[in-house]
Amino acid sequence: MLGAAFDPAVARWFGASFAAATACQTRAWAALATGRHTLVAAPTGSGKTLAAFLTALSELASRARAGCLAQETAVLYVSPLKALGNDIQRNLERPLAGIKALLAEELGEAPSITTAVRTGDTPAAARTLMRKRPPHILVTTPESLYILLTSDSGRDMLRTVRTVIIDEIHALVGNKRGAHLALSLARLDALTVAPPVRIGLSATQRPIERVAEFLTGQPHAVHADAEPVCAIVDEGHKRARDLAIEMPPSPLETVISAEVAGELRARAWSNSSTSIAARWCSSIRGAWPSAWHARWPTSSATTRCARITAACRASDAWMPRRASSTGI
Repeated sequence: MLGAAFDPAVARWFGASFAAATACQTRAWAALATGRHTLVAAPTGSGKTLAAFLTALSELASRARAGCLAQETAVLYVSPLKALGNDIQRNLERPLAGIKALLAEELGEAPSITTAVRTGDTPAAARTLMRKRPPHILVTTPESLYILLTSDSGRDMLRTVRTVIIDEIHALVGNKRGAHLALSLARLDALTVAPPVRIGLSATQRPIERVAEFLTGQPHAVHADAEPVCAIVDEGHKRARDLAIEMPPSPLETVISAEVAGELRARAWSNSSTSIAARWCSSIRGAWPSAWHARWPTSSATTRCARITAACRASDAWMPRRASSTGI
């Protein structure tokens, strides 16, 4: 399923775990194969985080296959949220275990690809272990990255980084944390032998061209071959829509009549009132359960929603406004 650019063990694991690659994954891998910085904008659940990690994991697996996987940090994952960083480390355990098992099946024995989290909450013992045995994948926050860059041991650990993944990049653009991170990334470029490839991820990025400039730190930069320094993979934020045109049986006029307005409201209610009432009932039941059961102590949930629906129908304030004054 995956191309020849991926290590066979990584390709086998992906084929056994997923039916097919998503559109954003396919486009992101094509961009990363060129060695360019890449900004991925895709809806939540489209697999953009895995797309960012899988190329780096394939490189690490290839080094393990060749017997030259050094104990050094190669991938730096930066998240503005500490909780998200912890989730990412846990989510990496499954693919790493699967890839290691496949490598061991082929080679007889394979070294482990290690991960670690470095935040303000990291215990001193874990920090000491990182200095002695740097993880292949380091998960951190912008602030902790800055602290690492100010220490000798931190700079030694980051000197070998080849890939930087910045998740939820929209939360950093245009504020002080983002400016702080931009400075740290520039210092990281000066520290490493070659500037790491930067990968930006987010579901909401507007304007996306300005976010790409923030990611690279090079406004409007292009390569000598006129290709942009940053490849943009924009899958948008698409949502399913259910659209319908409602026409009243009465003739349309320039100014809507009371009769036509009533017909339109009736048609609109027949399509939406139950769902509106159900959502309202659900919110009340969750926020004020005592009031919910005190008002209708013996009624079932269905009966309660039906009563709310009747109350909504009787109140013009709850009428959905789906028709214009011209009926168009």
